Amino acid sequence: MKALYDVPAPAKLNLFLHVTGRRPDGMHLLQSVFMLIDWSDTLHFEARRGGQLSREDLGLSLPAEDLVLQAARALQQASGTSYGAHIAIEKRIPAQAGMGGGSSDAASCLLALNRLWNLDCSLPQLLRIGLALGADVPFFLGGRNAQVEGIGEQLTPVELPTARFAVVKPPQGLETARIFADPQLKRNSEPVIISGFAANPSGEIGAGPEGRFPYRRGRNDLQPVAEKLCPAVTEALDWLGSQGLEGRMTGSGSAVFALLAPGKALQTAPAGWQARECGNLEAHPLLGWAPSDDSSVGG
Repeated sequence: MKALYDVPAPAKLNLFLHVTGRRPDGMHLLQSVFMLIDWSDTLHFEARRGGQLSREDLGLSLPAEDLVLQAARALQQASGTSYGAHIAIEKRIPAQAGMGGGSSDAASCLLALNRLWNLDCSLPQLLRIGLALGADVPFFLGGRNAQVEGIGEQLTPVELPTARFAVVKPPQGLETARIFADPQLKRNSEPVIISGFAANPSGEIGAGPEGRFPYRRGRNDLQPVAEKLCPAVTEALDWLGSQGLEGRMTGSGSAVFALLAPGKALQTAPAGWQARECGNLEAHPLLGWAPSDDSSVGG
């Protein structure tokens, strides 16, 4: 049987995140710029006959019914394939960090199994499956840094210059549902106009004095609630601030990040924290793994 090894699943950072409203079904409407970074999980796939799916955790243990298995089952159902797979995961991206690790794993799973099982599902088909799994999954399937709106389904690619970032995850994590359920969450931010972002990104990221935040006009609307629920978020931001860095939380936390000026080195993090110097990616390593048109077969 065929196999695909060393399939990457990169993390993301939210350069800003605004909550602009709420749909009648309770889903929150967001506006953000998502940026791919080189902090990645690695997945390995071996095809199986008979439709059986199994998972092996090569690093940190994952929940029994994680997004990877959910993604594989959803692709089986949508395509009608009789194939299964054994999936091994080397987990490096922290959980409950706001870095999209689970969603990225699910997206890489869809792209890899689509290829391994010879399904030829188009990218639009995979996007529909991905959105049902989670709001961040379509971004990772899209494969490019992007302005993200709606509930995660509206993607507009943006170009970002190369930069380095300090990314810090304290030991405590945050559940996304707790953030969005909090009555103090700001839900009425005015949408920002970022039409010039792609055309002239140098004025927003990587420019200016050391420590300046990469996207100065935005903020993370989830951050005040996250700091209330998890004081470690504030501690991590203060730690970045002690190094002259202007930090911001990514996603629903608890990870925070800051732009690193050329030549600036990150200090050793407190015990139990995960801290890395990360570079941003121009595109997802699996970009182009699914045909972009919606005329292919497979579901």
